[in-house]
Amino acid sequence: MAELDARSMEKALSGRRSAVADFIKRLTKEKTMGTVGGVIVLLFLLVGIFANFLAPYGYNETNMLAVLVAPSGKFILGTDQLGRDMLSRIIYGARISMYVGVGASALDAGLATIIGIVSGYFGGKFDLVIQRFVDAVIVFPNLFFYLSVMALLGPGLVQVIFCLGILNGIGSSRLIRSAVMATRNNVYIDAIRSIGSSNPRILFRHILPNVLAPIIIIFTISMGGVIIAEASLSFLGMGIPPPTPSWGGMLSGAGRQYMMKAPWLVIWPGLALSLVVYGINMFGDALRDLLDPRLRGGVGGLGEYGAIKAMKAREKKQKAKITE
Repeated sequence: MAELDARSMEKALSGRRSAVADFIKRLTKEKTMGTVGGVIVLLFLLVGIFANFLAPYGYNETNMLAVLVAPSGKFILGTDQLGRDMLSRIIYGARISMYVGVGASALDAGLATIIGIVSGYFGGKFDLVIQRFVDAVIVFPNLFFYLSVMALLGPGLVQVIFCLGILNGIGSSRLIRSAVMATRNNVYIDAIRSIGSSNPRILFRHILPNVLAPIIIIFTISMGGVIIAEASLSFLGMGIPPPTPSWGGMLSGAGRQYMMKAPWLVIWPGLALSLVVYGINMFGDALRDLLDPRLRGGVGGLGEYGAIKAMKAREKKQKAKITE
């Protein structure tokens, strides 16, 4: 019995490893730009995590003898109006963007999951009331709501994460709701309900695992949007307050004031922001195509790599039958 348990556990672990390996293979074979985006996202996360070790200077370390110095050997990306190293501020700005991107996206996906699952599963009048509330929120422009909420909460990192995560999560719940409504109409859900399973058990054991793909997609794709939104709020003075380095704040403050005299104050934060958002969007699109079975390249062998793998499996079975 112990030997059988060990074999089954080893088989399960190898299945998990093969699933991850298959996903990486499909990503690299079918989604070249998605692979490039994934590398950019990985580098972005590593830079944010190890900012203390990568930055040559402190993000607020001033040097009045090196004010607005052009890029050189000592200051690779130049300095700002207070003599602060731009490379160090860009690196620390990646950490701020990482906090906002991961934190707000996690809050977004979590709130969207709660609202979408409950609303889509129970339906009826409860769903009607919830969806009218969602309609009332998403009918207004996002920036209008962001500025209104930030005016009440005040600028700050936690306030930005809370504002972007909550407001985006309400709108994203529509996608989860649609997936839940498609899943709850399956025959096996009716069978589980008929044997007396409770609603919480059905939701967590059978509905939630079947909507994990759109949840992952929401988390990935929303990262680029919330980073841009944080940069917009910081640019308008309602986001991360100085001297904390935010890419949007760097564009708004010294970048806008000394744009003609020191163009590197605008070029580097703008380039970093564009590159990271591009990488996140490319990786998110690839992830959506690979995980969503309704799209070409989705799970179930619809993609080129999946079709080749399924064909090889059939050939292997046929050879095994002939051998027997």
